[in-house]
Amino acid sequence: MQATIDPAHLSAYIASRICHDLVSSVSSITNALDFMNEPQESEMRAQAEKLLHDGADSAASKLKFLRYAFGSVGLSKGAADIHDAKTITERFVESHNYKPAVVWDIETEHLSFSHARLIMNMVMMAVDCLPRGGTITVKVRNQPEGLGVSVTATGERFKLRDDTADAAAGKEPQDGWSARTVQPLFTRIIAEGLGGQLSVEKREAEIAVLATGLSAEG
Repeated sequence: MQATIDPAHLSAYIASRICHDLVSSVSSITNALDFMNEPQESEMRAQAEKLLHDGADSAASKLKFLRYAFGSVGLSKGAADIHDAKTITERFVESHNYKPAVVWDIETEHLSFSHARLIMNMVMMAVDCLPRGGTITVKVRNQPEGLGVSVTATGERFKLRDDTADAAAGKEPQDGWSARTVQPLFTRIIAEGLGGQLSVEKREAEIAVLATGLSAEG
């Protein structure tokens, strides 16, 4: 099924998703600054300074990741720096309350910025399937039909929502599009732009997000 959505709604929902991902980190910075303006003991001030540092670090990690995953960085030409993309992704995942581990298994010498962008969005989908943390495994393989990417999510209470599955299949969810469900659709759009297909499978012990038949050059 071809994924389609009005461009104005797509951009609005993506902007909302970015704001949603950043709001907790920015709020913690604001709260820390407000707290530091009040008279307090040195121990309490140290806690406020830690909250400020953690919030700023979290916001920076998310901004760098979202600029790549949704913004113009992911549209750059040429080969992506795989190490850099992995580091940005890991720091984004670590910025969540429950911090899934990320395991990399990449067997290809070339990843374009578009490939890296796709992987980042697939990881975002995996994070949303792990409300209590777990492990995200990223596999990239050169296959006869094209480049293949597999991102699996395992962990306590892993869950694939019906509206997420619908969105990833290019089908409008029953309650319509939202800032949350547009992200799986956006991931599908990226995969289609690379000449491939996106699918999501709920298995016995994991959720698998799969991109197959991708153009090797991106």
